[in-house]
Amino acid sequence: MSEYAILKGRIGKASADRLVTFGLIAPPDAYAERPDLFASLIVEHPPAPTQTRSPSRQAQLGQFMTPVGIAHFMAGLFDGPLSGTARLLDAGAGKGALTLAFIAQWQKRNPNTQLETHAYEIDAAMLAELRASLAAQNHSGTIQATIIDGDFIEQAAAMIRLKRGPRFTHAILNPPYKKIGSATAHRNLLRVSGLETVNLYSGFVGLAVELMENGGNVVAIIPRSFCNGPYYQPFRRFVLDRTTIRHIHLFDARNAAFKSDGVLQENIIIHLERGGQQGCVKISTSSDDTFSDYLERCQPFENIVAPNDPNWFIHIPTGSGTAQLASGNIRYQLADIGLSVSTGPVVDFRLRNELRSDAEPGTVPLLYPGHFGGDGLVWPRPGFKKANAIRHNRDTAKWLFPAGFYAVTRRFSSKEEKRRIVANVVDPAMLKASMIGFENHLNVIHENRRPLPEDIARGIAAYLNSTIVDQHFRQFNGHTQVNAMDLKKMLYPSRDALASLGVWAKSERRATQEAIDARVQGIA
Repeated sequence: MSEYAILKGRIGKASADRLVTFGLIAPPDAYAERPDLFASLIVEHPPAPTQTRSPSRQAQLGQFMTPVGIAHFMAGLFDGPLSGTARLLDAGAGKGALTLAFIAQWQKRNPNTQLETHAYEIDAAMLAELRASLAAQNHSGTIQATIIDGDFIEQAAAMIRLKRGPRFTHAILNPPYKKIGSATAHRNLLRVSGLETVNLYSGFVGLAVELMENGGNVVAIIPRSFCNGPYYQPFRRFVLDRTTIRHIHLFDARNAAFKSDGVLQENIIIHLERGGQQGCVKISTSSDDTFSDYLERCQPFENIVAPNDPNWFIHIPTGSGTAQLASGNIRYQLADIGLSVSTGPVVDFRLRNELRSDAEPGTVPLLYPGHFGGDGLVWPRPGFKKANAIRHNRDTAKWLFPAGFYAVTRRFSSKEEKRRIVANVVDPAMLKASMIGFENHLNVIHENRRPLPEDIARGIAAYLNSTIVDQHFRQFNGHTQVNAMDLKKMLYPSRDALASLGVWAKSERRATQEAIDARVQGIA
């Protein structure tokens, strides 16, 4: 069976035809005459018609342009000098900011060394400027610049599958950020390459790692969201099986890296080496892309990825939270102390006909994040845009909890809140009902779907609202979502210590952040 037929069966005819167009595999009728036919990968396609870069086009491709300061910082992370020819991969090159920054650093460190750059770009609006930028770089005759006008995932997957095409010594990446569906051609191409992942950015990084020579280096600026959670677990394992982590840089503000594009996403710059011996990991921080307050320290790898962690979570320790939460007194997961956490089971749009704006006979309270604020639980909330109640009947009973004390957290924090986790207590005295509904944007801590003892509920909420918990949580959670799984895997004090904290919290109804932190630090 021909390679065309094999790939057609795996990724579909349209994607296989594009690989023929790119010269990565021979057309189906070529095998009878030349079974070894393989057109050269390194091709310069004719210039595409000039297009205007629009926000809609940018969103379609998941593009965010790399600021110059970040590009030069990333290029500076590569080690040098290097003897022999270097081959640089820039997948999703845009206008060439990263490749240009790499060339500038390379020429300083390796003035007489040959450098091949391979810049992939799918957006025709970028190609003219990319060609002009790279054409102006070969002053010394030591740089060979190649532009590949096409889909990096399609071409890289074919190179990996067919074991053809170049392998690289360096890769510098600002990959596109866009979710990919489970039945799409891109998802199938990544599976063919041995990579299961849910976003273009992780797909680009995984393919770049696979295309590296042993000892090759990858530097990428990517969202921090891959560091935890179940969706990126296969990607984390793929990368950590193949590379060592050399350096992670964290921007303190979520809008710092791509200010001009209005991106609210916590980003990191990560430096990976294919193969190699894992040592300590450089962890650095800065407020923004000026790097004016740059700080750096080296952390043992076990502080980054805990030994024997089946989830392969990647922590980024930048404060004291890890040391305090690793103490002997804070060592339990929720299951160890008889507690559980669930996402609120009431999905309002699915139960729309059962919702009521106000309580009425036959209904019970329905709690949204909007029912909690600085003064705790407020129910019912007059003029609330959401429902205050849900009917209690055979269709809704399975989604409800018995009335009692619970600790709840919002699943999403707003833009730049001081704390990522915001916890509250549900006091049944404020509801006066036999059952309670929790909407899907809340996480609920319970005891086998039963209420908690009041002291435990108040102790859990106070603990989760402490600064050291926030510091710990931020080390492995780089987005605004707080998943039930995150809360399940966190470390907590003993049940007795939580109950004692809850007794204190009940007596200090308006405890300050400083007072909460002092009590929790006393436990640690």
